[in-house]
Amino acid sequence: MSLHTADKLAAETHMNTVQLKVGNMPLMSQYYQKALGLTVLSESAAGTVLGRGTQELINLSTAPGLQLPSRGEAGLFHTALLFETQADLAATVLSAAQYDQSLFAGSSDHLVSEAFYFSDPEGNGIELYWDRPRLKWNWTDKGQVAMDTIYLDPNKFLSTHLSEESVARQQSAGAEVGHVHLQVGDVHTAAKFYVDILGFDQTALLGDQALFISAGGYHHHMAMNVWNSRGAGPRKDTLGLGEVLITVPTQDEIGKLVERLNFAKIQNHHTGQELRFKDPWNNQLRVAVG
Repeated sequence: MSLHTADKLAAETHMNTVQLKVGNMPLMSQYYQKALGLTVLSESAAGTVLGRGTQELINLSTAPGLQLPSRGEAGLFHTALLFETQADLAATVLSAAQYDQSLFAGSSDHLVSEAFYFSDPEGNGIELYWDRPRLKWNWTDKGQVAMDTIYLDPNKFLSTHLSEESVARQQSAGAEVGHVHLQVGDVHTAAKFYVDILGFDQTALLGDQALFISAGGYHHHMAMNVWNSRGAGPRKDTLGLGEVLITVPTQDEIGKLVERLNFAKIQNHHTGQELRFKDPWNNQLRVAVG
């Protein structure tokens, strides 16, 4: 199915709060506060919402009795938190490394961004990154963005960009969920669902290994890979990813998305205010105006 421009997601589409089902709430809440410099925005028996300023980033939902997913199951690959400056990124990279260096998983220059990878105490992947200016991104005439994975020396990055000011202002420095990267069973099915039905643009494709998609010319708002999960079927109810929130600019955008889902016979629930549905691997998605 080839989408007309009217069937594409709006350019103002953004990723928003990621909900995680957690087994050890005190441990996980402490990690996101101490390691990542997030603050508690609300707290109840159901869970804890953390963020920066008034921006919600991570919703930790209490899930007693659930098991950790196996490495090969579909679900979350990482939640990527985007920082406004390299200094702000450096401050959180430092606090995450100091909290528990064993949770550091690597760092890369992706041409469009500089990124550092961690894992939280229950195995949920985290990317902390800064974007290079859009004018420095290179695009092909087919709408594909040039990205790479080049070693980025974390010690050199910190020595270059870390400052006393960025450390002092860590919790007040802005951050947002820049993108969400999923583990899926196969890339072709992911493209049919996320590009052909939902209306994202494909921005990069690594053969049958990984797909990168966005709205409005961003390098990617979401990605899907099979590096650990090739052939995975629908997810069981486990710890880990609970829900991904996507925000669009108007209710009309939600209405158009409902029409596309209905046409594709994808079960969905539209409250009149927001829309919930699942992808082919039972990853829960919610769309709201924001």
